[in-house]
Amino acid sequence: SHDIALGIYWMTREIPGASGEGKYYPSPNAAVLAYDYGDIDMRAKVWVNPSDTKRYEAFGGARFETTVGRILFNSILPKDYPYRNEEIKKGALQDIVNDLINHHGLDEMPKILNKIKEFGFRFATTSGISWSINDLVIPKEKDEIVDKARSEVQEIQSQFEQGLLTEEEKTRLSIEIWLKAKSDLEKLVVPSMDPYSSVSTIILSGARGSTGNLVQMTGMKGLMNNTKGEVIEFPVVSSMKEGLTPIEYFTTTHGSRKGLSDTALKTAASGYLTRRLFDVAQDVVINEVDCGTKNGTTIKKVRPSGIEADLGKLVLGRVLARDFNEGGVSFKAGHMLSVDDAKQVAASGVSEVFVRSPMTCESRQGVCQQCYGMDLSTRNIIDVGEAVGTVAAQAIGEPGTQLTMRTFHSGGTASVGGDITHGLPRVEELFEKRPPKGAGVLSAVSGEVTEIGEKDGMKVITILPDEKSDKKDKIEYEVPYRRVATVKVGSQVKAGQLITDGSADLDELYKLAGREAVQEYIIDEVSKIYDLQGAPISHKHMEVIIRQMFSRMRVKDAGDSELVGGEMVEVADLAAVNAQLKEAGKQEAKADTLLLGIMNVAINRKSFLSAASFQQTTRTLITASLRGTTDDLKGLKENVIIGRLIPAGTGFAGSSKNKVIAEFQETRARERAAREAAEEVE
Repeated sequence: SHDIALGIYWMTREIPGASGEGKYYPSPNAAVLAYDYGDIDMRAKVWVNPSDTKRYEAFGGARFETTVGRILFNSILPKDYPYRNEEIKKGALQDIVNDLINHHGLDEMPKILNKIKEFGFRFATTSGISWSINDLVIPKEKDEIVDKARSEVQEIQSQFEQGLLTEEEKTRLSIEIWLKAKSDLEKLVVPSMDPYSSVSTIILSGARGSTGNLVQMTGMKGLMNNTKGEVIEFPVVSSMKEGLTPIEYFTTTHGSRKGLSDTALKTAASGYLTRRLFDVAQDVVINEVDCGTKNGTTIKKVRPSGIEADLGKLVLGRVLARDFNEGGVSFKAGHMLSVDDAKQVAASGVSEVFVRSPMTCESRQGVCQQCYGMDLSTRNIIDVGEAVGTVAAQAIGEPGTQLTMRTFHSGGTASVGGDITHGLPRVEELFEKRPPKGAGVLSAVSGEVTEIGEKDGMKVITILPDEKSDKKDKIEYEVPYRRVATVKVGSQVKAGQLITDGSADLDELYKLAGREAVQEYIIDEVSKIYDLQGAPISHKHMEVIIRQMFSRMRVKDAGDSELVGGEMVEVADLAAVNAQLKEAGKQEAKADTLLLGIMNVAINRKSFLSAASFQQTTRTLITASLRGTTDDLKGLKENVIIGRLIPAGTGFAGSSKNKVIAEFQETRARERAAREAAEEVE
């Protein structure tokens, strides 16, 4: 796809002063004919009268300025697709393809994509684009930026020597200065080059490389990580084009070596995460049309981290849990939002939308169609029998290897904060519900911050609870000195809100702010990591895993059931037991929902075959045999183990795949019967 994007970008650009610029043509075909005869350049700006096809409708019959390259590119798209009069970069090409899928369906796409592919390759070949070190230009402002950073670091050093700064503060400030210097250079690297050179075309088209790569080649390599993942204070000021000094070269070897060892070690860690994710979610299958729940989740435009997200993308393919009527846009509850619907919802100006979610689905086994919504591969409502748990595990696990490759791809250069808190370890920490190192401080009450002071070398944040709170006296939170307060005096805080930087302990967050806050926090934190790597994941997949993390309960009061107080049970099993008790007019069992890490959920599952095939095999099998456990073979793994057809896809009665197989078998049986009858007659 990269070379295709390169070819299409190259031929849809405008080149000022190209041969034939400013000429007028009575129709697009006439302009193409002139190009065929060598009268004009493909990338020269020319004036063209539109033909009366649907493609040129937007111009209203008026003459427009374009290039022959753009006319040719538009000619390979369907006749009713509006004319794209712009440089087509990789992102624009993806938008066009998505648009075509929405309006022409997947069946039409192979033909269209084949044309785009042939076209892109043809012009990438004839463009004559090649890599040259001479295209790389060192920004003339570089020396000034570096000298300024050096003098600022010198100032920090003298403040440290006077005892005004701690060593930790000195290191942090000088790292910030060098990171800023590098980012200032990054802004100048592309403008310094000839915009029509080969390297510019390669990068601007989105085909290969990024400004990050360019900065190292023509700006400065910057700060490096050592093998521990800590930032080395000594920066590499030289760029690759200028060449490194011996000491700079020595510094960079740390990062390169870390990158190589990371590749080997993290691939294994990523594979193991995928395995745990699969094991916890494998039996989540779409098992019914509608569970009938009134619950759902609120998708907000502003994420808990404060970043504003594209609401249209987040609600795409979701089923509305309530009627939507805002800004002249209205949809009924139970409506699945298509691409166009999602755009309308986002354009209506709302800040949040209440939708159905796998996390709140009340299906006993698996998830219902309505709570899951759109099948991301077909863009239709998900079919019953689809193994969405397996899809979720693959979707989160597959980009896992990329998550710790930051140092590798950037040649070991330090990104802000190094690599320890980012990437795969953080994703594991969240899904395994591990307490984070140096966790942030959470407020136990809702109220107002009245004071931020110091006591015995610790920061102290004082909060006065509001009237609704049980506690009436002010509460003092002692904060480790390296933690930074994220609230100011006078700030209003909610129970469970982080009042310092750092990660929240999920157990503490669950206790203080409840289930929804935990769900939102996990989704936000995990998606932040994947987004940073340019590998965004649909939130739906994370929701399926989070559903499993909340799928166990601890019995508080056994009622008239055969359960034991303190026993851990699956939500679905408890619901089945209580339904029987209710019918018999007996007292139902009461239980509290637990929040468990994915490994704990996988080990503590009802199916002993599935649990034993995961981990702690001997213990699981001994426990199962002592209890005389039976396995009802509801999940996928247990059926694979004993060699049966899995209860998903073609093996799920009522699914479209199952019907196709049944029809095929019927046809084969009829043909066989007809053949046998014909043979008997003979």
